[in-house]
Amino acid sequence: MSVVIITGSSGLVGSEAVSFFCDKGFDVVGIDNNLRNFFFGKAGSTLSIKKDLLKNNKNFSHNHIDIRNYQGLEKVFKKYKKSIGLIVHCAAQPSHDYGKNFPNLDFNINAAGTLNLLELTKKYCASSPFIFMSTNKVYGDNPNKLKLIELSKRWELKKNDNLFKGIDEKFSIDNCTHSFFGVSKTYADLIVQEYGKNVGLKTVSFRGGCITGPNHRGAKLHGFLSYLVKRSLSKKNYLLIGYKGKQVRDNIHSYDLVNCFWEFYKRPKYGEVYNIGGGRFSNCSIIEALELVENISKIKIKKKIIKENRIGDHIWYITDTSKFKKDYPKWKQKFNTKKIIEELIFSNN
Repeated sequence: MSVVIITGSSGLVGSEAVSFFCDKGFDVVGIDNNLRNFFFGKAGSTLSIKKDLLKNNKNFSHNHIDIRNYQGLEKVFKKYKKSIGLIVHCAAQPSHDYGKNFPNLDFNINAAGTLNLLELTKKYCASSPFIFMSTNKVYGDNPNKLKLIELSKRWELKKNDNLFKGIDEKFSIDNCTHSFFGVSKTYADLIVQEYGKNVGLKTVSFRGGCITGPNHRGAKLHGFLSYLVKRSLSKKNYLLIGYKGKQVRDNIHSYDLVNCFWEFYKRPKYGEVYNIGGGRFSNCSIIEALELVENISKIKIKKKIIKENRIGDHIWYITDTSKFKKDYPKWKQKFNTKKIIEELIFSNN
């Protein structure tokens, strides 16, 4: 079978992809240096996930390499060359707050690291599909300019609004505040498209909503739903920052996302981009998420609301996934928000 290279292989999406492609019979080569431990401390460490992946998957090998290290990456690509059948790029600096405080580090990981991988793909395995995990933060705070209405537990659009079913790929990325993380990921997103349209690689940028699952090592600065469940169960309190806690997120399970990767792998395109997330099938406000945790776990959570919001934070974001569903009609979502939270509660007990 072909070799699949997965960066960020111990992270949420990367680890899901490792298990998925190992189960399909591929030889999977992981690249991950556990920078999450550096970013977020022990709570964000993915060391235990790496150990589990190595234990449970005989056709998985791990490489402790930083994606900023071109020479280190090249050793991997040079070793496997044309045996490489797919590259799944999930490694990133994922935090808005961290990106603002350390912009050089943020850009070098998210932007330059992605460029390294594209150049090596072009050099050693140009016919292999290249899947990049982008973000809906490429749209900056433009979603906040929509005609939102305030309901009792969430912000929302009217049902007759053109974007009620979600934000699509034609939505503008210009004239807005992105956050430094959003900017570095936007560069990566665009350069991935460019290597498809200009160079001729089979590339795709998946602009993800809130991605989660049992392997998510959510921390205060990253991992909305994972951290919310972990904090609620352990401390029985939660801090809601801005927008009265009514800001809406859509939530996609890492399993459903990796199945998108599989569909693209079977029928790749050149320089494509897809908004991918829970959509109208799976979304919630922070208040609604906390209520679900309370109802499922039978605990009472003390809530404190901070009036000042995070810069660039979305008041409302729901993904329109219709473009991907049209191109890949076999893809179906399995997990809605309630099912995701139930699994997160179970994995934290």
